[in-house]
Amino acid sequence: MAQHTTHTGGAHDHEHHESHGSLKSYVIGFLLSIVLTIIPLVVILNKMVTGKAAILVLLITAVLQFAVQLLFFMHLTDEKGPRYNLLTLILGLVILTTIVAGSIWIMTYNTVAN
Repeated sequence: MAQHTTHTGGAHDHEHHESHGSLKSYVIGFLLSIVLTIIPLVVILNKMVTGKAAILVLLITAVLQFAVQLLFFMHLTDEKGPRYNLLTLILGLVILTTIVAGSIWIMTYNTVAN
Protein backbone atom coordinates (compact mmCIF):
# COMPACT_ATOMS: atom_id res chain seq x y z
CA MET A 1 0.00 0.00 0.00
CA ALA A 2 1.45 3.35 -1.01
CA GLN A 3 1.39 6.32 1.27
CA HIS A 4 0.62 9.73 -0.18
CA THR A 5 2.18 12.81 1.31
CA THR A 6 1.04 16.32 0.73
CA HIS A 7 3.09 19.48 0.70
CA THR A 8 1.74 21.71 3.46
CA GLY A 9 4.48 24.22 4.00
CA GLY A 10 8.11 25.00 3.57
CA ALA A 11 10.31 27.63 2.05
CA HIS A 12 8.35 27.67 -1.21
CA ASP A 13 5.20 28.96 0.52
CA HIS A 14 7.07 31.82 2.14
CA GLU A 15 8.15 33.14 -1.25
CA HIS A 16 4.53 33.78 -2.23
CA HIS A 17 3.17 34.91 1.12
CA GLU A 18 5.53 37.54 2.46
CA SER A 19 4.51 39.29 5.63
CA HIS A 20 3.86 42.94 4.97
CA GLY A 21 3.46 44.12 8.50
CA SER A 22 2.88 43.09 12.05
CA LEU A 23 -0.21 43.61 14.13
CA LYS A 24 1.76 46.18 16.14
CA SER A 25 2.55 48.28 13.05
CA TYR A 26 -1.08 48.14 11.88
CA VAL A 27 -2.35 49.24 15.31
CA ILE A 28 0.18 52.09 15.44
CA GLY A 29 -0.82 53.20 11.95
CA PHE A 30 -4.51 52.99 12.82
CA LEU A 31 -4.07 55.02 16.01
CA LEU A 32 -1.99 57.65 14.20
CA SER A 33 -4.68 57.87 11.51
CA ILE A 34 -7.38 58.40 14.12
CA VAL A 35 -5.36 61.08 15.91
CA LEU A 36 -4.54 62.85 12.64
CA THR A 37 -8.23 62.86 11.78
CA ILE A 38 -9.38 64.14 15.16
CA ILE A 39 -6.84 66.99 15.42
CA PRO A 40 -8.16 69.12 12.53
CA LEU A 41 -11.76 68.35 13.46
CA VAL A 42 -11.32 69.57 17.02
CA VAL A 43 -9.17 72.56 16.06
CA ILE A 44 -11.42 73.80 13.26
CA LEU A 45 -14.85 72.95 14.67
CA ASN A 46 -14.00 74.59 18.02
CA LYS A 47 -12.63 77.61 16.14
CA MET A 48 -9.28 77.44 17.92
CA VAL A 49 -7.77 78.85 14.73
CA THR A 50 -9.41 80.51 11.74
CA GLY A 51 -8.51 81.63 8.25
CA LYS A 52 -5.11 80.72 6.89
CA ALA A 53 -4.04 79.07 10.16
CA ALA A 54 -6.99 76.66 9.92
CA ILE A 55 -6.05 75.81 6.34
CA LEU A 56 -2.45 75.26 7.44
CA VAL A 57 -3.52 72.89 10.25
CA LEU A 58 -5.69 70.98 7.79
CA LEU A 59 -2.94 70.71 5.17
CA ILE A 60 -0.25 69.64 7.65
CA THR A 61 -2.42 66.91 9.15
CA ALA A 62 -3.46 65.78 5.65
CA VAL A 63 0.18 65.41 4.58
CA LEU A 64 0.99 63.52 7.77
CA GLN A 65 -2.06 61.29 7.22
CA PHE A 66 -0.80 60.59 3.68
CA ALA A 67 2.62 59.61 5.03
CA VAL A 68 1.09 57.33 7.68
CA GLN A 69 -1.03 55.59 5.02
CA LEU A 70 1.99 55.04 2.77
CA LEU A 71 4.32 53.80 5.48
CA PHE A 72 2.04 51.71 7.69
CA PHE A 73 -0.60 50.39 5.28
CA MET A 74 0.80 50.58 1.74
CA HIS A 75 4.26 49.33 2.86
CA LEU A 76 6.06 51.66 0.51
CA THR A 77 9.37 51.19 2.33
CA ASP A 78 9.16 47.36 2.23
CA GLU A 79 9.62 47.08 -1.53
CA LYS A 80 12.66 45.11 -2.63
CA GLY A 81 14.45 45.58 -5.92
CA PRO A 82 13.49 48.38 -8.27
CA ARG A 83 11.17 50.85 -6.60
CA TYR A 84 8.46 50.93 -9.26
CA ASN A 85 5.72 51.77 -6.75
CA LEU A 86 7.71 54.71 -5.41
CA LEU A 87 8.45 56.01 -8.90
CA THR A 88 4.79 55.66 -9.87
CA LEU A 89 3.77 57.55 -6.73
CA ILE A 90 6.24 60.35 -7.44
CA LEU A 91 5.00 60.66 -11.03
CA GLY A 92 1.40 60.78 -9.81
CA LEU A 93 2.28 63.49 -7.29
CA VAL A 94 4.06 65.54 -9.96
CA ILE A 95 1.03 65.29 -12.25
CA LEU A 96 -1.36 66.12 -9.40
CA THR A 97 0.73 69.11 -8.30
CA THR A 98 0.94 70.39 -11.87
CA ILE A 99 -2.82 70.13 -12.37
CA VAL A 100 -3.69 71.78 -9.04
CA ALA A 101 -1.08 74.54 -9.34
CA GLY A 102 -2.03 75.19 -12.96
CA SER A 103 -5.72 75.36 -12.09
CA ILE A 104 -5.08 77.77 -9.23
CA TRP A 105 -2.84 79.90 -11.46
CA ILE A 106 -5.48 80.02 -14.21
CA MET A 107 -8.27 80.89 -11.77
CA THR A 108 -6.15 83.58 -10.11
CA TYR A 109 -4.91 85.32 -13.26
CA ASN A 110 -7.86 84.71 -15.56
CA THR A 111 -8.80 88.23 -16.51
CA VAL A 112 -11.06 88.83 -19.44
CA ALA A 113 -9.98 91.72 -21.64
CA ASN A 114 -12.56 94.48 -21.89
